[in-house]
Amino acid sequence: MDLEAFRALMTPEGRTALAEAVRVTSEGLNPVAAATRLRRSYEPALTSAALTQAALRRRAEAKFGVDAALMYFTPHGLEQATRTEVAAHRARRVAAAVPAGAGATPAIGTAGPRVLDVCCGIGGDLIALTRAGCAVDAVDLDPLTAEVARANAAALDLSHLATARTADAADTDPSAYDVLFADPARRGARGRVFDPMAYSPTWPVTLELASRAPAACLKVAPGIPYELVPEGAEAEWVSYKGEVKEAAIWLGGLARVPEPGAAVPGSGFARRATLLPSGETLVPTGAEAGVGSVARYLYEPDGAAVRAHLVAEVADLVGGHLIDPRIAYITGDTLARTPWAAAYEVHEVMPFSLKALRAALRKRGVGNATIKKRGSAVDIDQLSRNLRLSGDNSATIVLTRIAERPYAFICQPA
Repeated sequence: MDLEAFRALMTPEGRTALAEAVRVTSEGLNPVAAATRLRRSYEPALTSAALTQAALRRRAEAKFGVDAALMYFTPHGLEQATRTEVAAHRARRVAAAVPAGAGATPAIGTAGPRVLDVCCGIGGDLIALTRAGCAVDAVDLDPLTAEVARANAAALDLSHLATARTADAADTDPSAYDVLFADPARRGARGRVFDPMAYSPTWPVTLELASRAPAACLKVAPGIPYELVPEGAEAEWVSYKGEVKEAAIWLGGLARVPEPGAAVPGSGFARRATLLPSGETLVPTGAEAGVGSVARYLYEPDGAAVRAHLVAEVADLVGGHLIDPRIAYITGDTLARTPWAAAYEVHEVMPFSLKALRAALRKRGVGNATIKKRGSAVDIDQLSRNLRLSGDNSATIVLTRIAERPYAFICQPA
């Protein structure tokens, strides 16, 4: 969908076409039948745009809930957009932690901080920030994306607190605002970009923008290298329902100063892991995890705690120890309940061998297995095919490494 097609969609005729596209697709018509019906009343280009938008709205329900039915999307914009719960979590912190007018005059009609949202995408964070009480000026380099963000603010009745326009993030002036929020584009022509130096704008440019703002929040991929996090910042890894979604780098007035023991030696920044939707958070305590043999229970720490290097803290919560100093699996003799780790009862431990594992599973009548791994080079899909499972029972297979030797555990969720 290009800018012209989107603008056609925003006309009275386009809105009618979109409403009909939503209706016919909800009735279960296949794409060909749906297109045939709409083309009786609308031009092919408008029909295509309406059906594309209807499909994107259905996909967006997982991230945006009921708002998706009113919003507009682009395929890449939807993929990179933050889900509502994560965006709201960040927005509450921005609104609560920054005094109104700390760097700029509050906008008329709001007591909240003024936020410059660069690389705003289709407006997911813009929506959350305005709902938290912030006044937001949003920019995006892509004219279509900026127009979609503006349409979403209007669709959700937020235009009195939000603007969206086409601009290069590098040309903006963060010093005129209370907060800079930046979500550098992490998708190129070949797909997702994992190297921050290949973000758009690049990581050095993003940090330079942040240095000119009284406070900043930078949305990044959870795998950001520690050496790229600035000294004095706070890095927060966020997990939603057990899946690590992203990391946020908090700077200036939004960063919580590292407490003694809170920084990785030599890193100079604070760390935090957060679970959503509960909002529970974990910070360094100075805990140290010992290493020992596999005990009755195995604990798999939440990915946010792993990314934040807080596995020792999780081990302390469950009263356990590591099975290998470089692998994020914890074990212990007692079952402890914590939202920070999934627990499994270990039934069998063996050096990894396809033949031995297949025989052990066959003996236990396992026909359905969930396979997990950390520190293992085994291809899970290939292993699943090679095991040729049959039986009525289920099990969890954990593949890992202990002292450089591959192992397999046969477990059950505790």
